[in-house]
Amino acid sequence: MAAAPIFIRVQAEDFDPAAEVARLTQGRSDIGAVVTFTGLCRAEQGTLAALELEHYPGMAEAEIGRVAQAAWDRWPLDGLSVIHRFGKIAPGGTIVLVVACSAHRRAAFEAAEYLMDFLKTHAPFWKKEHRVDGSVGDWVEAKDADDAALKRW
Repeated sequence: MAAAPIFIRVQAEDFDPAAEVARLTQGRSDIGAVVTFTGLCRAEQGTLAALELEHYPGMAEAEIGRVAQAAWDRWPLDGLSVIHRFGKIAPGGTIVLVVACSAHRRAAFEAAEYLMDFLKTHAPFWKKEHRVDGSVGDWVEAKDADDAALKRW
């Protein structure tokens, strides 16, 4: 049995969502659905200069890989990619990408949502706000809505 086409990257550099989709779909005629989610840094009504993301190298990749494998085992997927950035990211910059490929849309949609719900609550990343006025905020707290979203899985 061939290895599952699951790609996980944690990196400081930006990424090209279209190139990531092409990596999973090029030369494939069995894929009928590609669902992507790209998370961006918000300006927070003009108050945010950058969002700083820190992680535990090795642990972050392992946890994302564990959740990606769980999605792979749960849905009939044909390809999966997760990229999460770290470092200082300016408003409008990309933070995370999830690409789920399947023969059918429902599996791709559900797998992508599952991955994002788990990434928001379980991936070992920490966020700190750097404000336009030069001040640095506290570490951003987890949101109850993220925990509630996770409960449906």
